[in-house]
Amino acid sequence: MTYKKNFNTDGPSAEDRALDRFAELMIEKINHLQGDWEKPWFTEGSMKWPKNLSGRDYNGMNALMLMFHAEKQGYKLPVYCTFDRVTSLNYQKDKQGNRTPLKDENGEPLPQVSVQKGEKSFPVFITTFTVVDKDTKAKIKYDDYKQLSEEEKQQYAVYPKMQVYSVFNVDQTNMKEARPKLYAKLEKENQLVKPELNGEDFSFPAVDMLIEENGWVCPIQLQHQDTAYYSLAKDMIVVPEKTQFVDGESFYGILFHEMTHSTGAESRLNRIKSAVFGSNEYAREELVAELGSALVAQRYGISKHVKEESAAYLKFWLDELKKSPDFIKTTLLDVKWASAMITQCVDGIREKIEAKADIGDVDNDGVVDEVGHEEKQVREEVGEEIHWRRGR
Repeated sequence: MTYKKNFNTDGPSAEDRALDRFAELMIEKINHLQGDWEKPWFTEGSMKWPKNLSGRDYNGMNALMLMFHAEKQGYKLPVYCTFDRVTSLNYQKDKQGNRTPLKDENGEPLPQVSVQKGEKSFPVFITTFTVVDKDTKAKIKYDDYKQLSEEEKQQYAVYPKMQVYSVFNVDQTNMKEARPKLYAKLEKENQLVKPELNGEDFSFPAVDMLIEENGWVCPIQLQHQDTAYYSLAKDMIVVPEKTQFVDGESFYGILFHEMTHSTGAESRLNRIKSAVFGSNEYAREELVAELGSALVAQRYGISKHVKEESAAYLKFWLDELKKSPDFIKTTLLDVKWASAMITQCVDGIREKIEAKADIGDVDNDGVVDEVGHEEKQVREEVGEEIHWRRGR
């Protein structure tokens, strides 16, 4: 395939190469869907939301491409790590930074964990933040900025920057043989679980509560009619009643599609204007909504099919992807911010439901508590990006 690129004389940058990989995967996926657009974006029951080895979620942009990549390669777990992180599984560090090889209970060195010979890494974008005093232009650390009061934060400008890192899936390592207990633990933690089946109705309590209690950024109305849409003029989502859909998964998938559209209002991510139906701008927004809803649905174990009205845009999406990797970059960034808004809202409601049910959130070894802390930090960082995006 040929892209129109603007590379410098030193050759493609790491970002350009990563976008090439992303575009290739997207083209392959859309070609696959074009052959049968009634197939789901992700194979049913294929994979949970990707995480790193510490249990921290990847953002929506990376998560989407890592799931496409894992599905293509046939990986069993959605867990990734850098080469250095794999190496660190073989030793422990003291306060001075000295390394000591890890040993078993008998004092024997543990088998070395390593990336399998011939395996190739996959790129991910990690966001870092530069914080600058608006008056003095002095920089401070982002961790220090987070400790400031809301009033003090107004004195600083925050600029996100994407950097490319290379990661490997755990199935590209010998972890299963070298650390069978750790691998089994990851398997248990990353089982894809669908929302509960209540009788014949597929029910997702957190989203049902979001609708009932008007917990989304705009009203969601369920009406006995045949169309689902987001009205930019009225800032309102209208969706047919759940009983009108062939199944509950279809209902939630369509709802997530319209919720993704609603994140683009000027007062939120300022992504969509009053685009003419069928225009290039309208078609790109449809791709954002399709990818965003597929990603959110997959996070909660729901299969998401291409919305029937969106299938007409498959060829346009392919053409744009082949023209320039910049199309995939801007689209995936929009998907990242939109999906973050939805998952933050849904996860917040799920936490409230779990708290009411008195479900403990710390297991015996404290792992869930640690992960919960990291996820809170992720939400703060994504929130910072969304805030920056609104102000652009």
